[in-house]
Amino acid sequence: MDISIFSLGQLDPASSQPMYLQIAENIAAGIRDRKIPPNAKLPPERQLAIHYGVSRTTAINTYRKLEEWDLVLTKIGSGTYVTGGSGEAAMLPMPWQQLLVPHLKGPLAGILRELLSADLSGKTISMATGTPDPTIYPATTFNDLLNCRNADLTNADLGHISTEGYLPLRTQLAALQNQKGGNATADNIAVVSGSQQGLYLLAKIFINPGDYVVVEAPTYLCAIPTFQAAGARILSLPAPGPLQLDLLEDYIIRHRPKLLYIMPTYQNPSGRTINLSERQALLALAAKHRLIIIEDDPYSDFHYDQQPPPSLKTLDSYGGVIYLSTFSKTLFPGLRIGWVVASEAVITRLALEKQYVDLHSANLSQWQLNEFLRRGSFAGHLDAIRGEYQKRRDATATALRRYCGDSLTFFVPAGGFYFWCKLTHPSATSRQLLQEATRLGVSFVPGEAFYSDREESRDFRLCFATNPSSVLQEGIKRLAKALSSLTKIWDDGARTVRRTSKPII
Repeated sequence: MDISIFSLGQLDPASSQPMYLQIAENIAAGIRDRKIPPNAKLPPERQLAIHYGVSRTTAINTYRKLEEWDLVLTKIGSGTYVTGGSGEAAMLPMPWQQLLVPHLKGPLAGILRELLSADLSGKTISMATGTPDPTIYPATTFNDLLNCRNADLTNADLGHISTEGYLPLRTQLAALQNQKGGNATADNIAVVSGSQQGLYLLAKIFINPGDYVVVEAPTYLCAIPTFQAAGARILSLPAPGPLQLDLLEDYIIRHRPKLLYIMPTYQNPSGRTINLSERQALLALAAKHRLIIIEDDPYSDFHYDQQPPPSLKTLDSYGGVIYLSTFSKTLFPGLRIGWVVASEAVITRLALEKQYVDLHSANLSQWQLNEFLRRGSFAGHLDAIRGEYQKRRDATATALRRYCGDSLTFFVPAGGFYFWCKLTHPSATSRQLLQEATRLGVSFVPGEAFYSDREESRDFRLCFATNPSSVLQEGIKRLAKALSSLTKIWDDGARTVRRTSKPII
């Protein structure tokens, strides 16, 4: 598109209205008047900034505002496009936005959808999605399970089953739980379609609109919208660092939160692990106030240095911990099997809610997984992928030190999938870095996605599990190049602030 078309109105540098808003209104007028046609690809932020003689940050904020107005859509790795159709039919479009029930729009609305649809062709190196490497999925073994003539699959296995899940699988899951020191039976287990469904169902059965929920800050990026969609108000418990139990108790006394959602082992995104003494102190506080704890544990099998402490569920003596886990990380996400461990009363109530969603999770996946576990294949598979992911973790740490130097800080996680990095430049934001890094062919998740109340952050998350070490090294090189190109902009911005600031009298 010829960028001269954007000279649709006059800007006033002396106006009290911010420049980004003036530019956004200028472009919005062109879109509404059809001078900028539907589906048109808008110029990159850098080109827009040069055209208007403003900073790239102003251009980025312009496109953010247009997104808020539902006039444009930014596709990571592709560009920014005017929304709407073309031709005569587009003149009177269906008013979908008026007809749909309003949804929550956080600072990174739609980021999960973007991550799941990321370019995996090799042009873009994704260090964003927290998925295992597809090349090491046990696909051959699962295919053999179906083709095996001695397989025990029956017609009854293909019909409707209990909403709580396939009983032989629930028995196997209870056994897995008890190997780690638990005391579960099949009656304490509900199979769900991934741990995300488990979290959604738990929110549905516990949270009334207006209830408070405590989460870590940062926390799993899908937890916050899940609780908010149930009407919860969010209280944040800072992480990483020592567990702030004094703050948690203050929340309990002041707000009577319904539950605490926590990932104590190799937390997503920070990689932090809560030590044994802190776990015991947390459980003592929760028991004192009868606080529900939802323990999300997708990563504890990925320990690279030493075994992590026992889970909160294993240590639980008051019966208030609900345990949630998944096979999406240890096997493959397409299996869509997670599980919940809780008291029978909770499992029964969860099943009643689940039956309105899908009756029960997919039989065939449950049958295959049960066979995989029954034949003893899981332990060997874990050993193999654990060793590979440890190599990738170490390669990522080496590359970050070598290529990024003092531009960011991080610590090497003892397990899990992620590095939690922080930009050292005081003017930097991870969202700016993502824009530049995407242009250079590497992606990650900016830090504000993991908070309930931040629009900008210097933190960001890198996943080292999805790609082999050589690809990870190339990705870090591209990241370092993006950092280098932005440092001058950040330095110039800092100098401008210093020149224009006035003393406070």
